[in-house]
Amino acid sequence: MRFIKYGFWLTFWTILLGFLHYTLPQKDIVRITGTEIIRADFSGANRIFYAQGDHGNDATVANRDLRLINTIRSGGREMVYRNEDTGFGWPPYFKLDSANLQAQAQDAQSTRAAPEWYAITHYGWRSEFLTIYPNGISLRPVEGPDVRIIPWFNIVFLTLLAALFWAIWVRWRRFRIARIDPVLEDAEEAWDRADARVDETRGKFRRWLDSFRSR
Repeated sequence: MRFIKYGFWLTFWTILLGFLHYTLPQKDIVRITGTEIIRADFSGANRIFYAQGDHGNDATVANRDLRLINTIRSGGREMVYRNEDTGFGWPPYFKLDSANLQAQAQDAQSTRAAPEWYAITHYGWRSEFLTIYPNGISLRPVEGPDVRIIPWFNIVFLTLLAALFWAIWVRWRRFRIARIDPVLEDAEEAWDRADARVDETRGKFRRWLDSFRSR
């Protein structure tokens, strides 16, 4: 029973942390090397990792054009971002300007000899195996590759979420102590009394049998 309990909570926290890591905004310092539009198939297992087509267009087709932004991160590693509208769906970024972001990215291209650095806000994961890309949300210039950006939104959001979980846990603990534990204790005491009566009856029956054997 204890292993089932631990397995349940391990699964719960793994799913929750993975969901938050995928959904919450992240910022990367990048140098933009180019943009492109590819024809992508969305009928496979990776469909859930994509948002939708431009807001107002048909998003139910199995394949469509996908805007990509090719970059080099400040550490020297390449990273490709998709550029999709989120509309009014999930996650709630309400992004409706993917065409404008693509134009900004095209204008922000630079070379290794004369680099220009930008902070790109995004959510999601990059996986070559699943062919998925993080979705770029916004783009702004920064002074250099070593600029430190503090994720204030994530800090505030996670603090409030932790406070919410703490409040729920405290109230549940108080409810359990006041309502559930007394019921469990009464049930345990009733079980002990019933068990004692059974033992007493069994003892009387054995003594009765022994009285016949001694004759």
